[in-house]
Amino acid sequence: MNSLSVRHLLGINELNSEDIQRILSTATEFKEVLQRPIKKVPSLRDITIANLFFENSTRTKLSFELAQKRLSADVLNFSGSQSSLAKGETLVDTANNILAMKVDMVVIRHSAPGSSHFLAKRLAGFPKSKHAQIINAGDGTHEHPTQALLDAFTLQEHLGNLAEKRIAIVGDILHSRVALSNIRCLQKLGAKVSVCGPPTLIPKHIEQLGVKVYHRLQDVVNSHDALNMLRIQKERQEGSYFPGNYEYARFYGLQQQHLLGIDRPPLVLHPGPMNRGVEISSEVADRPESLILDQVENGVAVRMAVLFLLASRP
Repeated sequence: MNSLSVRHLLGINELNSEDIQRILSTATEFKEVLQRPIKKVPSLRDITIANLFFENSTRTKLSFELAQKRLSADVLNFSGSQSSLAKGETLVDTANNILAMKVDMVVIRHSAPGSSHFLAKRLAGFPKSKHAQIINAGDGTHEHPTQALLDAFTLQEHLGNLAEKRIAIVGDILHSRVALSNIRCLQKLGAKVSVCGPPTLIPKHIEQLGVKVYHRLQDVVNSHDALNMLRIQKERQEGSYFPGNYEYARFYGLQQQHLLGIDRPPLVLHPGPMNRGVEISSEVADRPESLILDQVENGVAVRMAVLFLLASRP
């Protein structure tokens, strides 16, 4: 079977472990393609994809666009700030008008949690959209499935099978869509997931997701195979959750001194953008254990895999 069990990629929760492994193995094949002198394949020729980005993005937008072009798809880029949405048009009407132009896939990034689910459900009732597929590129504080998939792919490259591996997600867990998607993805691959951060940035009852909670950074540095350092999501915070950047960096910023004396320092990931000197120091970001640039490179291959497998669905 060369496709996924789902029609849309709305979140990690909808994927089963076989879907995830199929995406990761397909990404391995596409990563090999990206090493060739000619990096383009005709896999999605005659497929039209619209990128609807209602939130600012650099890495995710460029990564999706490059993945689409490497697969020979026709690409339509759409910016919410320059669209009819600014004139009062609804999200559904905007998307339905785009789909009326015979678009086959929609990649959407939106500040509202659940926006991709909402769009997929509403558009299912429109005849023009019956063949369109929705890919969630980040919806508010809810999910960011392709980021979780590329993080898992990067970890598998360096750790092998992730079953029983200990992975810690550190930082602003409360406001992070990356955290929730990573927790679900890594657990479906058998990893043991922990979260670490100030009590004010850890969601209540998060233990119910099967994760262990730490409030001391050195504890996870000493005991985990990898750390995924998250940025403070100031744009989503409505109040003050810690005194300031200096205090946060002092207690939860990963620094060189945390890694001294450890025989096998943990691998370090970061979904970007990085705030050097806050959640991670420059010395750590540039260490051999840092996989941050690997994540960027792998993002294209993983998104190629997602697009290809969804398009292959009968």
